[in-house]
Amino acid sequence: MGNPTPVGQRDDSQMPRYGGLTTYALLPRIEEVPHADVAVLGVPFDSGTSFRPGARFGPAHIRENSRQLHPYHQFLDVYPFNCQQVADAGDVAAGPFDIQRAVAVIEAAARRLVEGGTRIVALGGDHTVALPLMRAAAAAHGPLAVLHFDAHLDTWDMCHGASVWHGSPFRRASEEGILDLNHCQHVGTRGGVYDPSELVDDRKAGFERIDSQEFQDRPIDDIVAQIRRRLGARPVYVSVDIDVLDPAHAPATGTPEVGGLTTRELFGTLRGLSGLNIVGCDIVEVAPAYDHADVTGLAAAHTAWELISLIALGENRASAKGA
Repeated sequence: MGNPTPVGQRDDSQMPRYGGLTTYALLPRIEEVPHADVAVLGVPFDSGTSFRPGARFGPAHIRENSRQLHPYHQFLDVYPFNCQQVADAGDVAAGPFDIQRAVAVIEAAARRLVEGGTRIVALGGDHTVALPLMRAAAAAHGPLAVLHFDAHLDTWDMCHGASVWHGSPFRRASEEGILDLNHCQHVGTRGGVYDPSELVDDRKAGFERIDSQEFQDRPIDDIVAQIRRRLGARPVYVSVDIDVLDPAHAPATGTPEVGGLTTRELFGTLRGLSGLNIVGCDIVEVAPAYDHADVTGLAAAHTAWELISLIALGENRASAKGA
């Protein structure tokens, strides 16, 4: 017998999309399906943030703004919820008072899913949560090619005595051997730098940079080609800090930086990356207290949908090769 037909979104002919219990994109809860190929996992933790708090409320906000997502992606020509089982795995119970303990709890929860053959699309939370998520992905797939969309480098070292915080996940991951140092790429960087040595440290951590200004000076197809060359055929982890977008497109974030990408530029870049072997991803730093008209929540919910669609396309290509 083959795999069971995936359970898709709730039938909105019976209950309007604005009603009923909220799961991501009105998908089934993970306990309602025999196996999840992809799990949407909330990580409501923001004790590693260095400026405006509030990303602990991000997962609920993103889910609420995912109600309007539909089953067919017309630009990528894929039904992301029909060709793979996607389910909402709820939230990790990461407490707010001890960063190291919370990171351990997040890693343990992620490992349980990954070891069962599930790929995680995480909803943060601040960017600290990327470290335990990458640890879990690397344990299953080996060193990761990381595609990091962010206004900031996040390869800094200590902050106020903490070695693990939202500005350090990729430095710690590099030190731990989690990253493939020849295949990591920042996109959209533009944030403040205290000293040029930080750029040197960033290169040592394994990253090349495509800053936000390049989206004005180069066509997106050219940027996509550079990203694809850099990532190669490695297992890819995608981390999207919502502050990669300009505050006009995503005001509700902890460390906003002007001069960022538009949602159209972000989605255009992601849609050019079909066929990648995406083994995990996150969307982080949504702090809903600063949102208006749900602008940021909508951008984050749709970003997760784009990533789920890319995972589906990568899996379909792998299946076709094995047939």
